[in-house]
Amino acid sequence: MSGSNRPLSPHLQVYRPQLTSVLSITHRATGVVLSAGTILLVWWIVAAASGEEYFNLIKEIMSSWFGLIVLLGFSWAVFYHLCNGIRHLFWDAGYGFELDTAYKSGWATVAGSFVLTGIAWAIGLLS
Repeated sequence: MSGSNRPLSPHLQVYRPQLTSVLSITHRATGVVLSAGTILLVWWIVAAASGEEYFNLIKEIMSSWFGLIVLLGFSWAVFYHLCNGIRHLFWDAGYGFELDTAYKSGWATVAGSFVLTGIAWAIGLLS
């Protein structure tokens, strides 16, 4: 087979990224981020159950600039995964496969994730 002149299968370096492929990859990545974020949530619950001193340490870490970036990324991942999951439910029902509709729902997913993250953070900062 080494002497075959058959073309090799194209890969990511050959294709231009399209909105649908980028959103699909992002959906999978946010799923991984949500899994890691669940570990942070369990860490916070254990700290709350362990006593005030340990809880205050975790609170200090999560309120640092790095902790806030992590929490912001986690909350965006939650809302992106939610919005794209709703989009997939419509696909499961057989709606939204037309190219124009797929692109509109894709951009709505991106916009919705940022808007919902902004609303959640605004509510959190105001309270």
